[in-house]
Amino acid sequence: MDVPARVSRRAAAAAATMLLRTARVPRECWFLPTALLCAYGFFANLRPSEPFLTPYLLGPDKNLTQREVFNEIYPVWTYSYLVLLFPVFLATDYLRYKPVILLQGFSLIVTWFMLLYAQGLLAIQFLEFFYGIATAAEIAYYSYIYSVVDLGMYQKVTSYCRSATLVGFTVGSVLGQILVSVAGWLLFSLNVISLTCVSVAFAVAWFLPMPQKSLFFHHIPASCHRVNGIKEPKADWLRVLKVLWNDFLICYSSRPLLCWSVWWALSTCGYFQVVNYAQGLWEEVKPPHSAVIYNGGVEAVSTLLGAGAVFAVGYIKISWSTWGEIMLFLCSLLIAAAVYTMDTVRDIWVCYASYVIFRIIYMVLITIATFQIAANLSMERYALVFGVNTFIALALQTLLTLIVVDAKGLGLKITTQFLIYATYFAAISVFFLASGAFSVIKKCRKQEEPSSSPPQAAAP
Repeated sequence: MDVPARVSRRAAAAAATMLLRTARVPRECWFLPTALLCAYGFFANLRPSEPFLTPYLLGPDKNLTQREVFNEIYPVWTYSYLVLLFPVFLATDYLRYKPVILLQGFSLIVTWFMLLYAQGLLAIQFLEFFYGIATAAEIAYYSYIYSVVDLGMYQKVTSYCRSATLVGFTVGSVLGQILVSVAGWLLFSLNVISLTCVSVAFAVAWFLPMPQKSLFFHHIPASCHRVNGIKEPKADWLRVLKVLWNDFLICYSSRPLLCWSVWWALSTCGYFQVVNYAQGLWEEVKPPHSAVIYNGGVEAVSTLLGAGAVFAVGYIKISWSTWGEIMLFLCSLLIAAAVYTMDTVRDIWVCYASYVIFRIIYMVLITIATFQIAANLSMERYALVFGVNTFIALALQTLLTLIVVDAKGLGLKITTQFLIYATYFAAISVFFLASGAFSVIKKCRKQEEPSSSPPQAAAP
């Protein structure tokens, strides 16, 4: 359930349209919705019980077996997320964000209420479905703010909202670790705190202003509604789908965007699998006599170090157009090595350290990929590319889950699963090694080619 976790040059017409649709707003008009959204993001991610989910489900409170948790319960989240992602994407724009944010808050409340009181395999599987709704609805959280603030504020409010979720997750992980290790709290009590926090987030969401426009369905400002008896035109679903399809073809016709998007989709698939099942591996690796669990501390450390590494990315000077694919090869190979070490070295501290390295590398690369994709895109196309990449990642993850994890498939042990995940990332690195080498050789040959035009004869 721990989920975390962001082409062709923008046409002048798209930029002009964006500017026309976005009017300058005074400070007080952007400050209130931004503050409320940050508060929502902070409390929605302040869940001290999340790093301890697997021990909780395997413990006396739920008394589930490892096979039930890993092979029958966790896969439900993957399937739910995949099925709900595209409908929620369209509903978010059609309903203008706020209702879907409220749906996310309500789904989180249901999820943690059921974690406290639901019993049995079927009930916990139903819980995972609600968490799939909450995860799919994250797109509303990350896109709401763009409908209520000026274009010039995008960078600032984006950093605020993403920082709020990061701080919330970190504080929750640290709090959970302290309460378990120092105060000796039961895992049940941590879930009570998590339920309280997501309930606060749900209450905050009600105060968010209702946007009057959205990216695709609603373009007419509220002040123009019912002027001279003219009503807002009804949403044209066919037109929206045509616009999305045309934008899709334009975006993915660019080789650089296609390259980064392929890495994004492939690696995010593997990242979800590793993060979702890491707690299960830790349960397998840790000494049987050890009663102390440091999951919360590990999650907090990996998040903080990852945030620091992401900040440092802004100071890296490199020609990504030339060496980007080679960097993807090297970093994917390091990720494969980290996952392989997690699986094969039967030491919990080595396993923890490898997990931290794994998350840091992924967070750095996904930040670079996000920047490379978004640099020359209008915001509408960025949302589309993000959604498509995430959908492909989930489709691949679903296939991987069906074959490797699900009890109806191979239903492999957790250690065998991680060996497959390490091989998966190694295959990604080989793919980008070949692609990167081809790109570098092609570029070098192009630079070495002599001019095809013959030299001009000197004038007599």
